[in-house]
Amino acid sequence: AAGLKVANEVFADRAYAEDGSLVPRSMEGAMIEDVNQALHQVKQMVNEGSVTSFSGKIIPIVADTVCIHGDQRNAVLFARKIKEVLAGSGKALMERN
Repeated sequence: AAGLKVANEVFADRAYAEDGSLVPRSMEGAMIEDVNQALHQVKQMVNEGSVTSFSGKIIPIVADTVCIHGDQRNAVLFARKIKEVLAGSGKALMERN
């Protein structure tokens, strides 16, 4: 309403609940630690506008930016691989430290 531009942020390394919220970190599997699983999730969110929830339900999502948590032990690897996948898809990339 104020005319501000917004960007919808999605998370490469977090599991989603059916309501679109993030699964609490206290739950087993809330953090995605497998790079291939993260890549699949990012491609689905960016290319298809959906994410598969923790329970397996496909839910709509808008992905303008992709976040990778710095405390993720594979954060650097995730960032490199996600950059490769998105660059190869023709998506615009803007890096932020």
